Amino acid sequence: MIGWLGGRVLSQLRNGAFLVEVQGVGYEVHVASSEPLPFDELVELFIFTVVRADAIQLFGFRTVEEREFFELLIVTPGVGPSTALGALRTMSVAELALAIESDDTKKVATIPGIGPKTASRIVLELKGKVPVEGSLDYSHATVHVNAAVEDALRALGYTSHEVREALSGVELPDDESEALRSALQLLRRS
Repeated sequence: MIGWLGGRVLSQLRNGAFLVEVQGVGYEVHVASSEPLPFDELVELFIFTVVRADAIQLFGFRTVEEREFFELLIVTPGVGPSTALGALRTMSVAELALAIESDDTKKVATIPGIGPKTASRIVLELKGKVPVEGSLDYSHATVHVNAAVEDALRALGYTSHEVREALSGVELPDDESEALRSALQLLRRS
């Protein structure tokens, strides 16, 4: 099973998927992002592979948290991969988690392809299973900041491996902008 891809974005297909070239092989990846991927640039995506009798589909996510949330959504009865992908294109993981934990079925029902009945089912099935920002302890908050900093550094051209190696065992400030400055200084030294 494919769990991660790192490659160059060649184009966006008519079905909305992106064609990502990895060492001479083009992978069609449906990406859970409302922002388009930059063409002819290197990207790293966490992949969820769906194997059906008639197709193999790859769903790509910029963070592990998005991929894990996608997996939670698709185990909910009535929610398939396309609907879960639409949910993550419509709202951030934090927004969706907050809506679920606060029983806001109206907000969940604003997702394309999800009606009131499915929204109620999602809230019922996932309430208590999703982490909500602000309800996390300090160690989880640090992981969240590190993930946000890692995303920003990857956007600046650093690879995930370089970022993780430079930040391993380092406690960054809680403020994301201060954490990014500190991380950049650490990367410049290494």
